[in-house]
Amino acid sequence: MDRTRTERVKAEQRKRRRRRLYMMLNGVMLGVLFLLFFGLYRMENPQRETPQQSGSGQSEQAGEAPAGIDSGGEPTVTLSFGGDTMMSGHVEARLRESGFDFPFVHVTSLFQQDDFTVVNLETPVTTRGTPAAKTFVYKSPPEAVPAMKAAGIDLVNLANNHSMDQGVQGLLDTFRVLDENGIAYVGAGADAARAYAPVFVERNGITIAFFGFSRVVPEVSWYAGKNKPGLAVSYDPTRAVEAIRTARPEADLVVVIAHWGKEKVDVPVDHQKELARAYIDAGADLVVGGHPHVLQGFESYRDKWIAYSLGNFIFTRAAEPKTWETMVLQATCTKQGACTLKMLPYHAELGQAVPMNEADGAHLLKRIESISTHVRIDPDGSVHDGTTQTAQ
Repeated sequence: MDRTRTERVKAEQRKRRRRRLYMMLNGVMLGVLFLLFFGLYRMENPQRETPQQSGSGQSEQAGEAPAGIDSGGEPTVTLSFGGDTMMSGHVEARLRESGFDFPFVHVTSLFQQDDFTVVNLETPVTTRGTPAAKTFVYKSPPEAVPAMKAAGIDLVNLANNHSMDQGVQGLLDTFRVLDENGIAYVGAGADAARAYAPVFVERNGITIAFFGFSRVVPEVSWYAGKNKPGLAVSYDPTRAVEAIRTARPEADLVVVIAHWGKEKVDVPVDHQKELARAYIDAGADLVVGGHPHVLQGFESYRDKWIAYSLGNFIFTRAAEPKTWETMVLQATCTKQGACTLKMLPYHAELGQAVPMNEADGAHLLKRIESISTHVRIDPDGSVHDGTTQTAQ
């Protein structure tokens, strides 16, 4: 009797398990049929996707082009430019106290999100050399350079009046340190051929040629020559112009970093205007200047942009308040060489670029607009050619 009762219990358990299995299979089949029906319905009745939250916490606007693509579906490249940069003297002392990443804490995310970042490196990077016989002589520690790379800086201009402050030895050390850290350089070289040569970069399918030229050099011995290290000089622009013309067919976009002008003067002098036009006439699409240690304005020439001076970026502090103002200039350019500019206002503190508050930034944008040539600057920093009517 016990065995018979046990067998009946087991048989009933098997029946219940079979019923549960049938119910599960039926549920799965119904789910598959529902998904097939819903998928066919969506194919026949497509719905517009709603904006999604991006990783930054800001929603993407409907119809906004993805990064690296303009509204017409063409590829673009976004370049960021900072002004005069050095890590010597009081700046070095601040960095050794606060860390070598201190200069870039407020710009690293910006530089890492763009496609390419350029600054004017106005110092040799070395522990040795012979100091030049002049008033201001710089020497920056090599251990500061990895922080530049980590911040997103990709290329530096060396065509300026401080790159050879520690002689040829200091310049050669600078080449080596930059090479070791994967930072490209223009405007100087082991000989004239290298100094005047462009650096070609490809981003988003767009080939960019970068040049660096200086019209401010302390002495002729700094000029690069045949088998002679030195700088690419542009007092006479003939060689610079020829270099641009030669590179033009090989690049979609040609960018010139120029060192020129008069210190502490916030309007361009005649030679800046003449050189900028000569570079553009030769094929440059964008000219970005430095050396005055103050911001200067913008100008559009033949539909190409000139930013005459970006001022100090990572530098010591002078007495003149205008040297405490700086910017990050962003240029978004197409494969056809057309660029749109945006000016982002910063304070140039001792060894650090610090974003301006809204009021200070608005004041600076208005001031730069007032010293620019036929240019309008929007409250968000967008720069427009004021000689043409923009669409409303």
